[in-house]
Amino acid sequence: MSHKGLVTWFFIVFVLGLNACSNDPYRVGDGPDQANNSSQQPAQKPYSQYTYKAPTQYGTFIKPGELEPAVDFWRKTYAVWHRSEVAVHDDRYMDVIYEVFVLPGNVGEGLTSEQKNIVSQHREYWRTQLSILEAKVRNNEPLNANDRQIIAKLTHFGRQVHHVVTGAAERIRSQRGTRERFKQGLDISQRYDRQFRRIFKDAGLPEDLAFLPHVESSFQFSAKSSAGAVGMWQFTKSGAQTFMPDNNKIDLRLDPVASAVGAANYLKHAYKKLNDWPAAITSYNHGIGGMKRAQNQVGRDFVQIVDTYTGPAFGFASRNYYAQFLAAREIANNPRQYFP
Repeated sequence: MSHKGLVTWFFIVFVLGLNACSNDPYRVGDGPDQANNSSQQPAQKPYSQYTYKAPTQYGTFIKPGELEPAVDFWRKTYAVWHRSEVAVHDDRYMDVIYEVFVLPGNVGEGLTSEQKNIVSQHREYWRTQLSILEAKVRNNEPLNANDRQIIAKLTHFGRQVHHVVTGAAERIRSQRGTRERFKQGLDISQRYDRQFRRIFKDAGLPEDLAFLPHVESSFQFSAKSSAGAVGMWQFTKSGAQTFMPDNNKIDLRLDPVASAVGAANYLKHAYKKLNDWPAAITSYNHGIGGMKRAQNQVGRDFVQIVDTYTGPAFGFASRNYYAQFLAAREIANNPRQYFP
């Protein structure tokens, strides 16, 4: 198909509304789902105990055992927790989930002011509890049953109590479930999967990189971020000019196929610069230069980068990006297991 024909086809698809898209910025972690929420959800869910495993090879994507708690957290976010459910958790130790609560009323794509206040109240409650606990531990004061239960969560995997209790109140974060949105992304991705895989295969890259839009946009081709990234593959203007240049005035970032080619160009370049897939994939969020600085300061061990690198822009999203990709890849490769 010619470029002009491709653009015409894309415009027709857009007009017919084959993809139910949102004009609101969306990032996993702070964005809402779109599909209807199911009813009668429990107020809390039990959590399985994690077990560190030997490093696993996902084709060319390794999963160090130390990343399993983060991968499992994002599996829950994508495939277990509904958009009406909010997990309150530690933003460093991803296995530490203090509670999962259900928002009242009809929970839409965006939250009402009342629902936002409820989320804030839950976070503040846990900040207060953890501040009190930190003072008790520091002063060797008696602990009640609730204190001991929190400490059991924090000290799982042999973590030292003084180390993990210190600053725990500042590490509180909340995460809405995205089960409905991820399911919708799976449905949309079926239209593109074969072509995206061919693009990455022809570039000499792992075909499963075709799953990256699950993390970036849930396959919404009109997605926009607060940083100015646009489209299913979330390219900025400068990124698009570098990795999918075009002399026409058309914004190719809104073309899923052209953007997939751009993503293949970017990831091939990133891998050559960084020499491993965890760093190269994370650079899609943090930048090649940022990941190169992390490697220069911490070393090539990706787990050490996640655990110890303190670059100014290397925050929660960057630390978790590769774990999110692994979780999305696992679900997308086994959709019937997670969405029977």
